[in-house]
Amino acid sequence: MNIAMICRILGLTLGVEAAFMIPPLAIALARREHSAAVGFAVTVAAILVFAALLRRIKARRREYYAREGFVTVGLSWVLLSVFGALPFCLSGAVPSFVDAFFETVSGFTTTGASVIADVEALPVSLLYWRSFTHWLGGMGVLVFLLAIIPIMKGKSTLVHLLRAESPGPSVEKLAPKLHQTAKILYGIYIALTMVQILILLAGGMPLFDSVTTSFATAGTGGFAIKNDSMAGYSPFQQGVVTVFMALFGVNFNIFYLLLLRQFSRVFRNQELRLYLGTMIGAILLITWNVLPQFDWNPGTAAHHVAFTVSSVMTTTGFATVDFNQWPMFSKTILVILMIFGACAGSTGGGIKSIRVLILFKEAKRNIRKMLRPRSVSAIHVDGAKVDDEVVHGVHDYLTVYTIISIASLLLIAIDNFSMETSLTAVLACLNNIGPGLDLVGPMGNYACFSAGSKLILSLDMLIGRLEIFPMLMLAVPVAWKR
Repeated sequence: MNIAMICRILGLTLGVEAAFMIPPLAIALARREHSAAVGFAVTVAAILVFAALLRRIKARRREYYAREGFVTVGLSWVLLSVFGALPFCLSGAVPSFVDAFFETVSGFTTTGASVIADVEALPVSLLYWRSFTHWLGGMGVLVFLLAIIPIMKGKSTLVHLLRAESPGPSVEKLAPKLHQTAKILYGIYIALTMVQILILLAGGMPLFDSVTTSFATAGTGGFAIKNDSMAGYSPFQQGVVTVFMALFGVNFNIFYLLLLRQFSRVFRNQELRLYLGTMIGAILLITWNVLPQFDWNPGTAAHHVAFTVSSVMTTTGFATVDFNQWPMFSKTILVILMIFGACAGSTGGGIKSIRVLILFKEAKRNIRKMLRPRSVSAIHVDGAKVDDEVVHGVHDYLTVYTIISIASLLLIAIDNFSMETSLTAVLACLNNIGPGLDLVGPMGNYACFSAGSKLILSLDMLIGRLEIFPMLMLAVPVAWKR
């Protein structure tokens, strides 16, 4: 294990976090939010000191393998969350460090689960930081680092970091060099965010609301700056958010193909077709089911259902209505969508559409093989053969996913809440969605859980955002051996 190289990258990552705390510090100073300003100033100083100590560790060798990549990414996200929680705690806005840590982990992992009942009472600078953690965590802090700073000359370092932080069973290069791929991804990310901000401004939303809402939408996070989430905004503004939530749930490779005008490859993309088909089908079914609750007005029902389905499937977590009050059929579809999730290579969570697609194709192959035992067939997605290693990886992921879900449910069941609350809380955190059902529904929060359960759910959020294995690698002793 190359500890020195890991420390060097951790120092750079924390330096990025300190730099991004300067804007909320400036907001706090401008608005004379003294406690928040002190919180940000002390945190920035602490980060810089700690990062400087990490950077002083000299690397005597350059070897950097997959396990270093997993450990680096896992430690980076833990440290980012610990230091990111300090402004909430030091300012007194969230006195409990466990609550502040939960809120920050929820922000960076783009989950949107909150323990704050009255978000409108927070200082504006903390509201900005809270929403910005979504934007920074959506595409990934280390991906941003790879895009702006040449960490190492060796290509293996970039590969291992990108694979460990990027969502999905595999990572595709958009350019010959990986740092160019990172630049392209962040370029698309920034462009889409700016477009949404401008459209919301044109639709009459205030500047601060437009920026923070776009941050949360881009990261598919769901932290709102209003207690009623998105319910108080106009239908046009809600519609814009609906569309952009769906867009940020699409694999960013699709946007790159559109820029290259390779439309035929976009139309043939099987994951995109499954993602959009599932979303449209869910909207139609739920709209039919909830029509009586909207006075049989199909337009109003379709508007709110489309917003909710887009929010849940992309694991954003915004809400315009309390879907906790919908019929069980509709709530069941939403729970399925929580697990299903968005596309690989997007900012969304869940198990990802591509994994579902691969499982369907493998089931079809196995049935065919039962009928014709001597036949040899391969799984193809978009005309390309899927390696057996990727298929095995999907099975491994789902096996560990199931084990973690069951273990988490057993641990938080000690708090003695209803099965609906406990189960959907675990699924909502592990799939980075935010709102669940019952006590943790769209109009509720996670403040009811004990400190121990909040730490379990925080771990679930980190595990879900980093696709399980980087966090598990931290607990495997063999990963730390030379």
